[in-house]
Amino acid sequence: MNIGITEINRKKVAAELSVVLANEYVLFTKTKNAHWNVEGSDFYEKHQLFEDQAQQLASIIDSVAERIRTLGFVSPASLKAFLDLTTLVESGLTTKSSAAFIKNLLADHETVINHLSKKINPFTNEYGDFGSGDFITGLLQDHEKMAWILRSHLK
Repeated sequence: MNIGITEINRKKVAAELSVVLANEYVLFTKTKNAHWNVEGSDFYEKHQLFEDQAQQLASIIDSVAERIRTLGFVSPASLKAFLDLTTLVESGLTTKSSAAFIKNLLADHETVINHLSKKINPFTNEYGDFGSGDFITGLLQDHEKMAWILRSHLK
């Protein structure tokens, strides 16, 4: 493969993107949990909110996996692999209130935002992968918007 990025650097980026993929998958699962299990007088509105965000995350998951494949590597694709790679923590929520779900998901989006922001410079400047740097910048913006929407529901 000759795309202007050394194999070693492509491998490093793919490994980092595998962590991103794991985080996205865990966040997707937690968002679906909120969608399925939310209760309360605001049920319908929050049920729809969580479904909308889960759909966005499903699209992101596919694009991250395809970016890894574009670099010439196999995407992780098992629950065990995702749990081994993720920087997020599975939810131990026992309440089904929308506010509790929103706070938990917001914290995860902020974790993802911070993780992604730390990878932009290495991807572009250390590994010479401007495409992946731009790609995760777009993901960062997607998560910032989803976090803003969640945060707005807590006001």
